[in-house]
Formats: sequence, C-alpha cells, structure tokens
Amino acid sequence: MNQVDPEQILRYKVAIIGDGNVGKTTLLRRFATGMFQESRIMTIGVDFQTVVVKSGELSFKLTVWDLAGQERFASFRDNFYRGARAVAIVYDVTDRQSFESLPRWEQEAKSVVDHHRFLVVANKVDQPNRVIEAAEGKQYAASISAAYLETSAKTGDGVARLFELLARAAHTQRGESSVKPKSH
Repeated sequence: MNQVDPEQILRYKVAIIGDGNVGKTTLLRRFATGMFQESRIMTIGVDFQTVVVKSGELSFKLTVWDLAGQERFASFRDNFYRGARAVAIVYDVTDRQSFESLPRWEQEAKSVVDHHRFLVVANKVDQPNRVIEAAEGKQYAASISAAYLETSAKTGDGVARLFELLARAAHTQRGESSVKPKSH
C-alpha cells in the first residue's frame, strides 16, 4: 500500500450549506463513515469534520463546515464562511422551498467567500416523491456558473463525487475554468 506523504496533502476549508433538513450532515457523515443514519437531530449552529479525499494523483484534507440551515442561525453564519475555498449548496429534490432558497444561500455565501466556487447539490434523489427535476437544478447551477450533482445519502450515489468535486473546486485557482462533473 502506498502511503501519501503528509507534506503532499492539500488542505482546504469548504462549506456545505442549504435549508434545514436537506441532508447536509447526512451527506457528510455518509462520506466520512460510509454509513447512512436514518434519523438525526438537526445541526445546532455549526459542525465540522475533517475528511481525506483522493482525486487522481492528488490527496486533499478538507475541513468541511456544515452550517445549520435554520434562519435563527443566519446572524452568525458568515463567520464560518470565512476562509472557505468552495461551497456546496444543497437542496432536497422532494422540497420545492429548499430549491427556491438556493439564490438566498448563494448570495449569503458570496458576500463572504472570496473565490465564489459553488456546487449545486440535488440530494435525496432516491425518494419517489421528487418535485424538482434534474433539468431545473442544472439550469439554476448553470445560471451561477456552478457544477451540478445529484446525490443520495441513503444509497451513497454521488456522495464520493460530491467531496471530490468540492476538493477540486477548492484547489482551482482564480481565473481557471470551473469544476465540471462527469455528465449523467
């Protein structure tokens, strides 16, 4: 087994944002542990976890800040965006309101995050009662020059790709082309 030289690991801060109950914490926990946790208490304020992501020849250590989506935490969230190199804006495909909140989340993050590298993440695609189709999500992502990705924390679909794209987006320097996911 090849060991990665700790000096060669790229370290970045990233954030996962979106309305409450869209699955931000569940996505992070699924990636970190490989397990799905059916019921979970909502994040109070902020939580963070460090994960290692391999993408091609590169290794990344991401400090992932999971920001609470409830409005009552809005007044201090901007402090936790500072230093983030990429942001995943997550919505629940079964909840139209979470999708309609995307512009508010994008503006909130953009007001603090210097680099404006975003991913738009459609979560819970395993659910049968989907109300936001992929085309609508892709259209919004294109409107803000962001990559679009569909995930299911329950099945694990797209979860590893989400963190790989976040790592790649964080690594992208200003002026380079934005991260593009593999087509579906």
